[in-house]
Amino acid sequence: MTDNLKDIPVFVAAVEAGSFAQAATRLHLSRSAVGKSIARLEARLGVRLFQRTTRSQSLTDNGALFYERCQRALEEIRSAESLLETGKHQVRGRLRISLPVLFGRQCVAPLLIELAQEHPGLDLEMSFSDRVVDIVEEGFDMAVRNGALPENSLLVARRLGEHRMVLCASPEYLRKKGTPETVADLRQHTAINYQRAGKVLPWQLADNEGQPHSFIPASSLNMDDLQVIADTALAGFGLAWLPCWMVRKEIREGKLTPLLKQAPDVRFDVQAVWQQTPHLPLKVRVVVDRLVSHLPSVMSVDV
Repeated sequence: MTDNLKDIPVFVAAVEAGSFAQAATRLHLSRSAVGKSIARLEARLGVRLFQRTTRSQSLTDNGALFYERCQRALEEIRSAESLLETGKHQVRGRLRISLPVLFGRQCVAPLLIELAQEHPGLDLEMSFSDRVVDIVEEGFDMAVRNGALPENSLLVARRLGEHRMVLCASPEYLRKKGTPETVADLRQHTAINYQRAGKVLPWQLADNEGQPHSFIPASSLNMDDLQVIADTALAGFGLAWLPCWMVRKEIREGKLTPLLKQAPDVRFDVQAVWQQTPHLPLKVRVVVDRLVSHLPSVMSVDV
């Protein structure tokens, strides 16, 4: 019976990944191993589970029925494991987490590495991408995201803290171009814009009276890498709107000057997101609790 059951998680992964190749990547198997596992399962059941062509893969009616029951059974097993883990207070198993590239590298990864050292049974798999991954479809246990989240009934979110944004420029640039005192003054200055997925993201600034302004400043330089934007601002090219945690060292050392300090701060929530489940796995709970308790101090900076 044990040998018969080992092919079922592979089958479920193949359905949820959308292809044998993607399932192989998630399971750290070869594509041929996934194919053989599905073939064994089909032979044992005496039915075809997938309708396969050279370009696509879809479930047969029997496959869809079998997947529904298998997915339900595996969820029950995961819930049972979670309850047992909680009782033993032991954190173990693989946890796949998606992180924004720069924020994840500078602020989150050091905390998770420290946590992994405390729990030798925890296998952390950190994936760094500024793309908003589909946690369910791509097989992640959780993700850390910045900013507002879209409505999604399949996901649960917990606020980890907030990060402030700062408008800044190098002293050299300000000596040449002058220091802007109001939001309206920014029209006379050179901006360095951040773009994601080919779209330039607007600056969101408050004026001296606290009124919010969202706009895309005219710029001849648009980049999809925040670190390069910071480096360009340091080189004296123009104004940059960046997270405080990213440029705190440069501001403290006087290499960048914060601007419009009299205006209220603009802040964005940082949140942990995971798939809704009746029993939250202990490994997810421990990671989220660590981030809630430690991440705010990592992000805090007085500029």
